[in-house]
Amino acid sequence: MARALWKGNISFGLVSIPVGLFPAEQRDDGISFSQLDKRTMSPIGYRRYNKSTGEEVPWDEIVKGYEHEPGQYVVLTDEDFEKANVKASKTVEIIDFVDAEEIEPMYFDRPYYLAPANTTSKGYALLRETLRRTGKVGIARVVIRTREHLAAVMARGPILLLEILRYPYEIRQADDLEVPGEDLDALGVTDKELKMAEMLVDQMVEEWNPDKYKDTYRDDLLARIKEKVAAGETEVVTPEAGEEEEAVAEGVIDIMSLLKKSVAEAKGKEEAPAPKKAKKAASSGEKRSRSKRKTA
Repeated sequence: MARALWKGNISFGLVSIPVGLFPAEQRDDGISFSQLDKRTMSPIGYRRYNKSTGEEVPWDEIVKGYEHEPGQYVVLTDEDFEKANVKASKTVEIIDFVDAEEIEPMYFDRPYYLAPANTTSKGYALLRETLRRTGKVGIARVVIRTREHLAAVMARGPILLLEILRYPYEIRQADDLEVPGEDLDALGVTDKELKMAEMLVDQMVEEWNPDKYKDTYRDDLLARIKEKVAAGETEVVTPEAGEEEEAVAEGVIDIMSLLKKSVAEAKGKEEAPAPKKAKKAASSGEKRSRSKRKTA
């Protein structure tokens, strides 16, 4: 298992569960390529250099800068990124629970594992079983490296899975795509054809088994590489790698009392009347929304 990206907590209500965040995605298919100079077969390197002096800059001398005005930068350190939201930087903060079926597949982006700080974590087991029994997923905020993400926390067997979600603005609208309409009669699709297609689908139904499906392109490419190795057409490539690890202290919690307080707080929010100002803001927002729809 890879090293934890960070160690922090899952929080929902007043309950806090110590966990570590681990990558669940492995995109390395075992085939890596280096760019070579065709004339000499020498590797081509990537140079980080100072655009003013032309001199190469080592990694430990590189900082992040935000250009707030042309030619004027604000330099940010790792500490600045953490100070932006200290709590969020090490917390999976669950803010809502929704039905798993309500999340459309296009919103899922990248999976991570949430592992308990210790194998006897009662809070971890409690959240996992609650999600499993209710069929819900937790919608959470989480910071990974220097960016805050929206995420879904779900139970998958004995593991809690955190799936990074795309925001609506990150999904392209399909309005400009030309696709067949839904009037099947106008398209000439007959009931006989539909029944035949459904029959074909029924005959091809299998239980989902991901191990059944192989990356044939990768296998064929590896076979071609082996042929070249056998022919003596080889080059030596030096791999590079780097990882980071962070840690945070753990604590003992009284889960039942925190659950009771959280439920009481949530119930109080539901029963409390909305402030008048909030109603006016919502009303004006609705007017703007209706105006936009009319304009569209």
